[in-house]
Amino acid sequence: MEIERKFTIKELPDNLSSYPSHHIEQAYLNVDPVIRIRKQDEEYYLTYKGKGLFAREEYNLPLNKESYYHLLEKCDGNTISKRRYLIPAGGSSLTIELDIFDEPHAPLVIAEVEFSTVEEAESFLPPEWFGEDVTYDHRYHNSNLI
Repeated sequence: MEIERKFTIKELPDNLSSYPSHHIEQAYLNVDPVIRIRKQDEEYYLTYKGKGLFAREEYNLPLNKESYYHLLEKCDGNTISKRRYLIPAGGSSLTIELDIFDEPHAPLVIAEVEFSTVEEAESFLPPEWFGEDVTYDHRYHNSNLI
């Protein structure tokens, strides 16, 4: 189960380059249900996501490089490319995943936070540098950006 909230941001946090990051490319075989392939650095995955914007089923299966590129040829729309920074959410065990998108989606920047429970997600107080909560706004979901 994936329980996640998404936010725009007002400004980038200080020392962004000091946080660990990954380069991510992802493309979609289907959007209802979501079936996605992802390359994160040199790791490859096939992901199924159920219905929902806030809480939904999610299953990740490992792929090899050859399978990823074979499936990439079958995907619709644009491939999404972004740099994901992993930033500790002050004073908790949560991690902020800050996605800075490459063209054609630049200058889009989205912060996502995943939670263990719905209650934890609902009680989350975003840091000052976060902007609007866009969890329920379809426009900010990767499967709609393609």
